[in-house]
Order: sequence, then C-alpha cells, then structure tokens
Amino acid sequence: MACAAFTESLTFDSAVAYRLHERVALRPEPFGALAYHYGNRRLNFLRAPELVKLVKSLDGHESVRAAFDAAEIDPCRWPSFEKALASLAASDFLVAEESTAS
Repeated sequence: MACAAFTESLTFDSAVAYRLHERVALRPEPFGALAYHYGNRRLNFLRAPELVKLVKSLDGHESVRAAFDAAEIDPCRWPSFEKALASLAASDFLVAEESTAS
C-alpha cells in the first residue's frame, strides 16, 4: 500500500505549465546538473542533459507537453521525463504556473 500512495503523490499533469522555483539553482555537471533548493535545502540530480534543457525551458511554454515538443524529446522518453518532473514538483523544485484563463 505504501508504494501505491507514493505513486499517487507523483501524479503529474503535462498539460499544465510549470516553472523552476525561484529559490532553485542549477549547476551544470557532465551528467546533467545539480539542483539545489535554497528554501528547503534539498539537493537533486538531473541525470540527463536533455532533462536540464527541458527544466530550464519550462517557463517559456504554455504546458509541459509544449516544452517537450520544443526540446525535441522523443515521445517514447516522455514517461521517464514526466516521472522526473513529477519528483521535482513533489519536492517543490518545480511549481505550477497560475492559470490566467478565465
């Protein structure tokens, strides 16, 4: 049961716009990047250069799906990237943008 609850907490809607939290810094590394959150003092490893590129570009798109398309990430890799983004959102490294639509 604990595994099911953990999986549910990582639900991620790629139709929503996200951005990197303003208190998060990315440090480039050969494997991708280190992400440090100055608010909650957590450290995360972004283990693919494509993931780093995607995370940096999120705030320039109306949805995560649009960011995937712009980054030219192969759709077969989307599920693993969505899982990584869900983990970053659950750790407060990514925040959902407020909808401006009425």
